[in-house]
Amino acid sequence: MPLLSIDQPLIPLAGGILIGLGTLLGAGASGVPPGISGLCSEILRAQKNAVGWRLVFVAGMIAGGLLVFRLSPAASAYRPSGSLLLMIVAGLLVGVGTRVGGGCTSGHGVCGIGLGSKRGFAGTLLFMGAAMVTVFVVRQIGGATP
Repeated sequence: MPLLSIDQPLIPLAGGILIGLGTLLGAGASGVPPGISGLCSEILRAQKNAVGWRLVFVAGMIAGGLLVFRLSPAASAYRPSGSLLLMIVAGLLVGVGTRVGGGCTSGHGVCGIGLGSKRGFAGTLLFMGAAMVTVFVVRQIGGATP
């Protein structure tokens, strides 16, 4: 029997609590609510006194994901099914979109909505709408299935 099961209702709750705590700690450490695009952008700029906690935050996200894949066999169902080139192009498009949209889904969705920001609500609605349209188009034109 696996240590963690995706079907257990407390696992998503624990994940949400950990995301909230990570956001709170990041905002407390920097005074700015952390979004992943902003975190990564600051790491790439390598500004003095701005990189340390961001690297820890990103490393914690990566370690958490690896831990779930290690402890839960059901997590393998969520591995990317596309080619590496497709994943790279998709990642670059997401990066451009976060810069154009003034933040990423985590920044707008978790931090913006959590702070009652109109811009956070609008950004999240736009991201979700664009994602739904993209999935519909890809399935209809490309014949891809989940």
